[in-house]
Amino acid sequence: MVQELSLLKNQLFDVFPVGALVGLCRTLDQGKAVTTLLDAILDKTLQSTIALTASRGRGKSAALGLAVAGAVAAGYPNIFVTAPTPQNLSSLFEFIRKGLHVLKYEEHLQYDVVRSGNHDSRKAIIQINIYKQHRQTIQYIEPHNHLKLSQVDLLVIDEAAVIPLSIIKLLIRPCLVFLSSTVNGYEGTGCSLSLKLFGHLEKKSQMSPSRANDKLSASSFKRLELKESIRYASEDPIEYWLNDLLCLDATSSIPTISRYPHPSECQLYYVNRDTLFSFHKESETFLQQMMSLFVASHYKYSPDDLQLMADAPAHHLFVLLGPIDESKNILPNIFCVVQVCLEGLISRDSALQCLRIGHQPPGDQIPWKFCKEFGNKDFPMLSGLHVIRIAVHPSALGHGYGSAALDLLTRYYEGQLTVITEDEIEMKDKLKFPVNVNQAAEKVSLLEEKITPREDLPPLLIHLRDRAPEKIHYIGASFGLTLDLFRFWKKHKFAPFHICDTPNNITGEHSCMVLKPLESNEIEGNQTGALSHLSPFYQCFRERFRRRLLLCFREMDYKLAMSILDPKINFSDYKPVVSSENKSSLLLETNLYSDVLNLLEAYTCSRKDYGEVRDLVPVLAQWYFQEKLPITLSYLQASILLCMGLQLRDVTDIERMMNIERLQILCLFRKTMVKFYKHLYELFTESNKNLPKEDEVTLVPHSVSLEDDLEDGAKQVMIMEKMKQQDPVELVDSKLKLLEQYSIEGSEEFEDALRGFKTISPSGLLSVKSNRKSSKDDQTKNKRKRDHKQKSCSKQT
Repeated sequence: MVQELSLLKNQLFDVFPVGALVGLCRTLDQGKAVTTLLDAILDKTLQSTIALTASRGRGKSAALGLAVAGAVAAGYPNIFVTAPTPQNLSSLFEFIRKGLHVLKYEEHLQYDVVRSGNHDSRKAIIQINIYKQHRQTIQYIEPHNHLKLSQVDLLVIDEAAVIPLSIIKLLIRPCLVFLSSTVNGYEGTGCSLSLKLFGHLEKKSQMSPSRANDKLSASSFKRLELKESIRYASEDPIEYWLNDLLCLDATSSIPTISRYPHPSECQLYYVNRDTLFSFHKESETFLQQMMSLFVASHYKYSPDDLQLMADAPAHHLFVLLGPIDESKNILPNIFCVVQVCLEGLISRDSALQCLRIGHQPPGDQIPWKFCKEFGNKDFPMLSGLHVIRIAVHPSALGHGYGSAALDLLTRYYEGQLTVITEDEIEMKDKLKFPVNVNQAAEKVSLLEEKITPREDLPPLLIHLRDRAPEKIHYIGASFGLTLDLFRFWKKHKFAPFHICDTPNNITGEHSCMVLKPLESNEIEGNQTGALSHLSPFYQCFRERFRRRLLLCFREMDYKLAMSILDPKINFSDYKPVVSSENKSSLLLETNLYSDVLNLLEAYTCSRKDYGEVRDLVPVLAQWYFQEKLPITLSYLQASILLCMGLQLRDVTDIERMMNIERLQILCLFRKTMVKFYKHLYELFTESNKNLPKEDEVTLVPHSVSLEDDLEDGAKQVMIMEKMKQQDPVELVDSKLKLLEQYSIEGSEEFEDALRGFKTISPSGLLSVKSNRKSSKDDQTKNKRKRDHKQKSCSKQT
């Protein structure tokens, strides 16, 4: 190997920049990898993806760093590197600087290094600015900020297996892409990258350009693997021992399954951890197979996970096995592994204290989160089961084994599978292990103890009918929110109660927690029916999620949002339970008046455009998803209403997300508005019938014509003007003359009038007929009034 590496360096010594960079390599595999990466850079194959995989200590990050330095020498202006955290790129940036040094780039003169100001990043390098020939940048970007990769010439993804596949697919685009991943080692990543992404890229690279329309499609895909170690010597026994002890090489232990039985034929078994970690030959093989399923099914695995499995007293392991042939002395195939943790049984005083100080103790994740979310002090007192992991064999995905394992686990803790009592189990344990462990430990000190494999171990696998389950009230789980995972838990009648507002910095996923109450006769106070006593909390969660769709989850996929919100869209069997008065009051509360109905009518009749009624959509959407508008819509119509009304998405954004044409979106939206208008119009019509009717107003002509009225007014004004011009004495005399027309002539006439009344009315008023003759003006005025009345009567007839 050493001679071949020296020969490679001599052959490429005069080739710039390959020769100088290969001269820094320490193994032949690393030298060949750097050469392959530099060939792709110098060829400027902008639609090529190269994947570099290796175990820990093989120098893959160093190879990527040297390749990036070669890209700088080749003139690439925009180079982006990404990893779960900036600390993961320390080796990469270190060898970028070493590569720039051998290529005659001087720091502070021809390039600058920018370090992170974040305390958590520990001043890690996040950017290198080069300005020797022209402006060039090597920039770190967080994985979930894939939208910033609008202008990229080279993208480097280090520790790609730690990043979820959904984010990796969004990062890869039509440019030169380098991926690297640790398949074994302390980072302990899973096989999802190699099993799913690499297979997808290989398949796309074999397709013709006309058929490869996917953004992951590339004109070429190449996979490199580094096997020769730099950190350890060749075939170092220490490396083998370490990998065997911590199950770091679990990817090579994935068993091959020859027969796939129906999930109903499989059985769930409880794994005795004392026997599992006894270092027995058969149990060690079984442990390696279990760990291989965990590694293959999850993004990341670390030795801490192994320690929790071995030592955590509240953790338990279950495996789903196919039919066992007892005549053959072989280990059965593992189709699914389930790791659970017991939580709850927290005192009420502790819950009150934690609510008071706002502090959440470590552990018991689901009880504390539920207590904090709803302020419920009684929930932590319940006992629960937290499903930590469900790992299915990579070749058996989608066959229903995970669902079968979860169903059997639920039935087991509901007491449907156990036929032996807890007292019988304790009696068997006493008969099998009569020696007290504490008494045996006191007889021998640690210095005299000889560590040997335990004898008389209990069986590794215990059938569920032979083990009494712990008494629990609910089963819960927490996971990174994706559509497939949420549908899996929802299919098994788990209801969400918490979704984190902010996504994870590494995965870009929102953390979600789900619950399912158990039906068991052994637990007092447990009601029958799924979500019976959790229904008010579930409804509260739905209301909060609906209101926060615009604030925190505006970029959430509409399918996931619809699945979480779970709205009722079919009202064919709807029976109204509220009166018309309540309906009309509901309309008044939402300020939907007749002018809004007129606007909806104009839009449904194509007299208004979408932009003119867009402000009404949020109100109508809130109404509909609160089930206040019992109108049957299709799934696509309800999804468009959710995007427009609750997330305030633009039609262009909806067109890109749903992959349907703009005209079809607007057509479906118009049909929805037509249904809303018809329902609201009928609602208003019905409510108006119950309102009190207004008094009818009858228009009657005036008794005096307009000319006469103006003439009388003019006379009064002239009289007032004359009165203002007269002297005070004359003014008094004129007023007396005016009053004389209302006087009664002579006292005898007044006394005669009084004699005609025997009694006086309670008001004390008397009407006395006057003998005064009317003036000519009064006669003329009265005549005009009679003539006007006659004319108006003749017109009416």
